[in-house]
Amino acid sequence: MIFDFKFWHYFVRQGQLIHNLDNSEMRNFNKRLAWLFSLGLLLFALREIWGMNTATLTPYLVEGDIDAYTLARWVSLAGTLIWAGIYLSFHTYGVAFLLNSLLDVPWRQALVMQTYVTAILLIEKALLFFIFALLGYATSLSVFSFGPLASLIFDHPFIILTFNQLTIFTSLIIAIQYRFLRNYVKFTPQLLLFGLILLHILVAIFIGALSFVPIADILAGFTEGGGSVE
Repeated sequence: MIFDFKFWHYFVRQGQLIHNLDNSEMRNFNKRLAWLFSLGLLLFALREIWGMNTATLTPYLVEGDIDAYTLARWVSLAGTLIWAGIYLSFHTYGVAFLLNSLLDVPWRQALVMQTYVTAILLIEKALLFFIFALLGYATSLSVFSFGPLASLIFDHPFIILTFNQLTIFTSLIIAIQYRFLRNYVKFTPQLLLFGLILLHILVAIFIGALSFVPIADILAGFTEGGGSVE
């Protein structure tokens, strides 16, 4: 049997999708995935063009060096598109490969599951961008996360940034991954759910810690050729 992969149709019919994946051949998945990647690249490009994460380029504009500012914006846009490609590929193909290799989850099932995960991440970014565009400015904290609440309780930036990675969309992602993985792994449902929650918390901690790594300064040190020898 053959079934057509329809993203929104199966978004609320995960059980039916899993049954079809296990018993039928799938059609039109690559087309839907190509659309997802295209929309993802467009979203990242629009965020960059609007001005998100471009504060470091402002000095060029203040100094009146329009040529340098224009070149910097084009280079920044190119870098954003490259990062978008890496981001989309990792969350879709990279995680699916890890699940297939480490937990022996069937490749097709893992890839379809991660396609939904990537789509949810893009929906979150799109909604946040829409809100920022309406307000006319962007913040470092997401209105969908626990970051704003954590900022009212804690003073340490690491804790706030860690909670900022945990959003209402994270819960939806965990629910989808749990619904899929419980059909293909040998863990008990309770252990699987605990493992998924713990994994997302550890990723949030890692990203929160990574925010304090002076990557720009490290790269600048490399380009300067290192220190002198006395």
